[in-house]
Amino acid sequence: MSNHVEVTGVGTASAEPDVVRLDISVRCDGSDVAQALSDTARRTEALGTAALDHGVAAADLQTSGAGVHPRHDRDGVDVIGYTAYESLRVTVRDMARIGDLVQAFTGAAGNALTVERIALEISDPAPVVERARAAAFQDARTRAEQYAELSDRTLGKVVAVSDVDRGGGAQPRRELMAAKTGGLPVQAGENTVTATVVVRWDWMY
Repeated sequence: MSNHVEVTGVGTASAEPDVVRLDISVRCDGSDVAQALSDTARRTEALGTAALDHGVAAADLQTSGAGVHPRHDRDGVDVIGYTAYESLRVTVRDMARIGDLVQAFTGAAGNALTVERIALEISDPAPVVERARAAAFQDARTRAEQYAELSDRTLGKVVAVSDVDRGGGAQPRRELMAAKTGGLPVQAGENTVTATVVVRWDWMY
């Protein structure tokens, strides 16, 4: 007589992050749209120059948002000026430069600068994901072998494997949030990937 057993396995793998994503923005007020936009553009250009001067490649600088909107009085009726903003995503591949880079951004944009997020990531997560999947499969096998022993059965061949998406486990990141700051200490630590797999085996009496 033959039937099957289905087991869920969970595995993890870790690696030290090797790239940092900086989300920064500049916001400038002006009495009119032209002034707000001009000031924002000038400070944003200074940010780009500072990034390049600190070893960031041009391809690792990307505008992630921009706009301008009116500012109203306390009653929300009369327009008293305009605020323009531009957001940049900066990819830093030398983590040792982060502190100096943020300081340079502060000098370039002054109080108009906001550091919205510092995200530590693994540039190539594929090998880490593979190790996590292997650990998950081994975990499933260990459980299945135990169930087979407890049931006085023999574990047979694998007949089905399903990868379970737990929502972002394959894209690990650690984030530090900050607003209008100068230098920031950044500790790399490790990022951990978790994989989950469902495996079905034949088993026999």
